[in-house]
This record gives sequence, C-alpha cells and structure tokens, in this order.
Amino acid sequence: MKANTPKHTAGLPTARKIRRACDNELYRAAKRLKVWIAKDKMEQASALYFRKVAQNIAWIVEHESNRKAQADWWDENVSAEIAELWQVERNKLCTAFREAYGG
Repeated sequence: MKANTPKHTAGLPTARKIRRACDNELYRAAKRLKVWIAKDKMEQASALYFRKVAQNIAWIVEHESNRKAQADWWDENVSAEIAELWQVERNKLCTAFREAYGG
C-alpha cells in the first residue's frame, strides 16, 4: 500500500473536455460581442481553438489556476485568427473573451 500517493490525480484533460470547454468559452465570448456568428464560423473557430489548446496543453495545464495568464495566452495565440474569421475587431473580441473567461 502506497501511503503518499494521492487517490485522485487529475492529469491531462481528455479531448472531449477540451473541446467542450473551447466551445463554451467561444460561445460566451460571442454572446458578449452581441453580434451574430454563423454556425459554420463558430465550428471553424472552435476547431481552431481546440487545435491551439491541444498543441499547448502542457502549458495550459501548468497554468490552470491562473486565468489571467491563460487569457493573455489566448490574446496572443488565438484571438487574431478568430477575429479575422468572425470579421470582428480583435480588441473587442479579446475584451469579450476576457469578460467571459474571467481573466
């Protein structure tokens, strides 16, 4: 019997959890923008966001309790492409995401 082993270790999130979180975060950001985003554009943005998160999962998990750092990462690595895809101003999108995400 191992005495110092934690019973439940979180580890890395599953692809399903990542995809659902990405979908929810983008939906909340779009809602705060108060503009209509077509379903196919939402799906493309979600796929893009999921891919970026999957590529940087180690850093994201390491900073899971620091939403400000994660929102900063999103601003630098994801926002430009999604703003272009959705045809919205990047600054407004970053603000909307930060309000929705809590960073």
